[in-house]
Amino acid sequence: MRLWSDHDRTVRYGRGVFAARPDPLPTGPGQESVWDYPRPPALDRPARDVRVELGGTVIARTSSPFRVLETSHPPTYYVPAEDVEWTYFTPAAGGSFCEWKGTASYWTVTVGDLRVEGRAWSYAAPTPSFAALAHAVAFYPADFDCYVDDERVRPQPGSFYGGWITDDIVGPFKGVPGSALW
Repeated sequence: MRLWSDHDRTVRYGRGVFAARPDPLPTGPGQESVWDYPRPPALDRPARDVRVELGGTVIARTSSPFRVLETSHPPTYYVPAEDVEWTYFTPAAGGSFCEWKGTASYWTVTVGDLRVEGRAWSYAAPTPSFAALAHAVAFYPADFDCYVDDERVRPQPGSFYGGWITDDIVGPFKGVPGSALW
């Protein structure tokens, strides 16, 4: 269990383990702080253009993406299934479980000689709060060329996380060294 204390800016994880909550960076006009995002996470449907490429080939494109917003994380974007070029996708081995969204399946994406294994994921039967994400696909931006409104996305630190960092999002972001207990 995790409990934030705004008074002393620490977080307590059961059995007396504490971690300091970082100071949020200041936001400028049109920016969002990941420290204003909720926990548990929320689902958002922004009016943004999202494009995902591999080797210059567009493998997913939408003007109605989903975003998952969670405290300390840059948004994770999901492309609706109807906006994914499925000819490039095959199921990958393995899966994972998210306490908020449910069980994820992974995808291998192959374009010509380029192959990225297990770095795109989706939820066939997400939890009721995230039901709209059914079959929508998320991508690790460290492995694909991802764009929001033609801005190249920077990956969230750490190989486990799939957040998309753009100029309108400020941190600090979960995944940097020392953030394991945020």
